[in-house]
Amino acid sequence: MIAIIKYNGGNVNSVQNALNRLDIKSVITDDPEIIQKADKVIFPGVGEASSTMNLLKEKELDLLIPSLKQPFLGICLGMQLMCKDNEEGNTSGMGVFDISVKRFPAKGIVPHMGWNTLSDCSSMIFTDIQKENDFYFVHSYYCELSPYTTSVCDYLLPFSASLQKDNFFATQFHPEKSGKTGNQLLKNFLKL
Repeated sequence: MIAIIKYNGGNVNSVQNALNRLDIKSVITDDPEIIQKADKVIFPGVGEASSTMNLLKEKELDLLIPSLKQPFLGICLGMQLMCKDNEEGNTSGMGVFDISVKRFPAKGIVPHMGWNTLSDCSSMIFTDIQKENDFYFVHSYYCELSPYTTSVCDYLLPFSASLQKDNFFATQFHPEKSGKTGNQLLKNFLKL
């Protein structure tokens, strides 16, 4: 069973729709017991960092998430809130990844929106994905490069397009909106 974390965010249903297209059953929930028992957990994200973090704290999901042992995938804001802090609203994150989230410099168009390629893909979630395949991004903040970086995207500067630490995987891009390439990444995650 796949648990999709519910927090009144923007793309929770689109993640479930992507799983439905892959014939994978899932449940959207903020129930800690269901999340703990799930085979895999997905934390989608569209929204503002501080208000989303407050919603997680209300259900004590900010404490639960870092303790999970099953494969876990954070997407976009989900990835950013897994970091230690975020410049958006001076938000403290969950600290799964000991890195900071910063706002893109004002030297180009922000947000970074649209299709972009990745480099240095080094995680098993990129199995059978070709170097020239694009993923879909929508974000104004980015995760800095770090030892957790498993792929890099370049927009105004190089940033972490994905991260991994133990059972925690995260993508800045939206696999659920990235067509066949995103479907392959989701399949790879679901095989873990």
